[in-house]
Amino acid sequence: MSKNWMQERRRDYYYRKAKQLDYRSRASFKLMQLDDRFNLFRPGLTVVDLGAAPGGWLQVAAERVGPKGTVVGVDLQPIEPLEGVRTIKGDIRKQEVREELLAMTGGHVDVVLSDMSPNISGSYSMDHARSVELCEMALSFALATLSRNGKLVFKMFEGDMSRDLLAEVQKHFETVKRYSPEASRSSSSEIYVVAKGFGKSSKDQSG
Repeated sequence: MSKNWMQERRRDYYYRKAKQLDYRSRASFKLMQLDDRFNLFRPGLTVVDLGAAPGGWLQVAAERVGPKGTVVGVDLQPIEPLEGVRTIKGDIRKQEVREELLAMTGGHVDVVLSDMSPNISGSYSMDHARSVELCEMALSFALATLSRNGKLVFKMFEGDMSRDLLAEVQKHFETVKRYSPEASRSSSSEIYVVAKGFGKSSKDQSG
């Protein structure tokens, strides 16, 4: 990491705020803003976070579904324990990992989250393609596990493959919207896709 990058990070408002409030990642504020805008959570829901390390989104989800809710995080990397959260170290593409996760949730999932990003290569077309691949993985998991009327939120790098991906999501959800939280860096091409009403075809394809 370059010295300039580290200095910029320390000056970043959400990075400093995350440190002050003991959140594990500045990305926590992205999920807060997404929830404030789209009403993703309510007490008692079951939430699964894909690619959950280091746990910033898990913290927010656990706060917002409360003690009667269930929050499970999955990542290839280990996640430090969090109160009220269960975690799995493994690859969500593997059947045994999905089975373990569904056992933890009782086979009932209300919200699937994914803030997964590819390792940045410097080639935007390659990074976009890898991002879409991760989005497709999250969508596949959601289609296999979500309860009717469930919700899916994932991060996507915008590009020429976005339209086809969104068209596929719209086949399965009542509303599909794109949103850029204030906490996203202005230099980033990331966008969040919020799909609600699983099990119904899309009526609203606007962003």
